[in-house]
Amino acid sequence: MSYPYQIRSQEEYKAAYEKSIKDPEGFWASVASSFLWRKRWERVLEWNFEQPDVKWFKGAKLNITENCLDRHLGTLGNKPAIIWEPNDPEEHHRMITYRDLHHKVCQFANVLKNNGVKKGDRVCIYMGMVPELAIAVLACARIGAIHSVIFGGFSAQSIADRLKDAQALTVITCDGAYRGNKEIPLKSVIDDALVQCPFVNKVIVLTRTHTPVSMLKGRDVWWDDEIRKIETLGLNDCPAEEMDAEDPLFILYTSGSTGKPKGVVHTCGGYMVYTTYSFVNVFQYTPGDIHFCTADIGWITGHSYILYGPLGAGATTLMFEGVPTWPDAGRFWQIVDEYKVNILYTAPTAIRSLMGYGLGPVNAHNLGSLKVLGSVGEPINEEAWQWLNENIGKGKCPIVDTWWQTETGGIMISNMAGVTPAKPSYATLPLPGIDPILVDDAGKLIEGNDVSGNLCIRHPWPSIIRTTYGDHERCRTNYFATYPNLYFTGDGCYRDANGNYRITGRVDDVLNVSGHRIGTAEVENAINMHAGVIESAVVGYPHDIKGQGIYAYVVFANTHGNENLSRQDIMQTVSRIIGPIAKPDKIQFVSGLPKTRSGKIMRRILRKIAENEFEAIGDTSTLLDPLVVDDIIKHKI
Repeated sequence: MSYPYQIRSQEEYKAAYEKSIKDPEGFWASVASSFLWRKRWERVLEWNFEQPDVKWFKGAKLNITENCLDRHLGTLGNKPAIIWEPNDPEEHHRMITYRDLHHKVCQFANVLKNNGVKKGDRVCIYMGMVPELAIAVLACARIGAIHSVIFGGFSAQSIADRLKDAQALTVITCDGAYRGNKEIPLKSVIDDALVQCPFVNKVIVLTRTHTPVSMLKGRDVWWDDEIRKIETLGLNDCPAEEMDAEDPLFILYTSGSTGKPKGVVHTCGGYMVYTTYSFVNVFQYTPGDIHFCTADIGWITGHSYILYGPLGAGATTLMFEGVPTWPDAGRFWQIVDEYKVNILYTAPTAIRSLMGYGLGPVNAHNLGSLKVLGSVGEPINEEAWQWLNENIGKGKCPIVDTWWQTETGGIMISNMAGVTPAKPSYATLPLPGIDPILVDDAGKLIEGNDVSGNLCIRHPWPSIIRTTYGDHERCRTNYFATYPNLYFTGDGCYRDANGNYRITGRVDDVLNVSGHRIGTAEVENAINMHAGVIESAVVGYPHDIKGQGIYAYVVFANTHGNENLSRQDIMQTVSRIIGPIAKPDKIQFVSGLPKTRSGKIMRRILRKIAENEFEAIGDTSTLLDPLVVDDIIKHKI
């Protein structure tokens, strides 16, 4: 398979970038022409950032699974589409060819139809990292159902919130999941969530861990039983539903600066074009490469760069069920060695964690197949970049440091492997088609280089967020209202003397913990639900492994002299309401919080205390009670 839009030199990058800014519609029409459309577009783009209202490839008809599966069958049918590496290295791995995957997706698409799922229906997927998760996602897309994958670490309450928001009538789950030496009781968590969601009428359960589960007659069915029904009926083919380019493909929930999760909506046409275009260019994919993205499909990275981007390009994508440190810290390197992985795309958190185990686990394996290394989720610090470069890439593999978001759908700013130069801790340059700018707090354009500001995007790209599900005003307020006619990323940014971009962190109340965005308000709401908590404030602080840790200041009614037990109780509460990923790293009990006279909590001061930057706290005389700050500093953990 060839990619006419693949950029192979710095000169080609410059020419493509210039064309994309001067004639964005012509540029994207040229890229989109490489894809399979049932009907071509009438207009490439209609847009208005005030509403916001963005339409790409208007009038075009397609089905994304025909681009990810059907069109590859003639030339790549017997090539592995997915290599699945199980949690336990002793368990047999699975190789699923494009022909097998097409067959399984069609079968399960018919299972969904047989269970009443129709085009436009929302389907919630809460599964471990097994191939059937990929099959379920693609089967939804095949019939035009809108999938909403929920990460397997979220709590019953978090699932219930998402089910209610999406009004999903169907849930797909497993009896349980394996993650390292843990077994996660997924069906049991779903059962707890469904107590609040009586509108869910069907739960399809895959057997994975053989954990005993409750199965309600009329609502709960076994995946394998449903497949057998389809085979008995001879329904092994499922024609792909014709979709409009702007029909929703999926909803993915992300934490906001308020407690309620935001359902980010991506659409069929633009998302398909952008994820495949960015995958091929950033990683400089060549046919035959084995691509290993270590993310979970519950996050946007897994959607875009385990499934849709690689499959759109006809690549072999490796899906891993386990964790990088089990059964030992050589697991990633064993996988690279065993499958001769060419592209490794992982998170700085994973790299920093593995650095702590020394080079023994690395040196036990042959990493000579690697051609490209990638980093995602947060900016990679220079120490981790150098370790990755020297010890994993052996100085021969370009490292792509990718900046993007759930809302952008795909990689926006990154060097292209071996094509444009890398710079440690910098995302470097925007992809052709992306027009980033820096503005000051008043929205004034900051021109030139060696400057800092708030990162905005001036022109839409095909995989831009279309709305937040069921609440378009929230989408407008969050991303398009801060600065008129601009998409505001929520990130601060520095542009160096050569025009390279370096992301300096969130400027809103969202934390980036191990590459996962968690809203401070969401964590505070969970803490405040504990019976003993009067109020709380949550901030981020530098963490050696996670990048950012969660520091909670809690006003507590009575710890009964046992602060540690009270801390554990609060962590258990957060874990139950949101999930273990949101548990605070530090909880400091305080007598009060620094507030203005109008009652606003001064989180800026709390952030400086958490970061040990006491001299940067500034004037506290305008606070309602300045002595509170002294007391917090005195008893800091």
